[in-house]
Amino acid sequence: MDELEERLAKQLADVRAERDELAVAERVLERVSEQLADERASAAPTLRRFPSDHDHPFESGGVLVTVSCPRLADSLA
Repeated sequence: MDELEERLAKQLADVRAERDELAVAERVLERVSEQLADERASAAPTLRRFPSDHDHPFESGGVLVTVSCPRLADSLA
């Protein structure tokens, strides 16, 4: 009986260690996924319209520009 108890205790310890490792890996994956989502959002093309005298850029000759650099896009705003 002691031998069986020892084997079960070792298996339980192994399962708990694996569970803890999986929990850490899950948190890392979640953090990396959030960072990638943030990077994608900040790298997404931003549409800016240069002001003109009319409301619609295509009717007024205004220009609709796609800028992929957020810092440059902000400077154009």
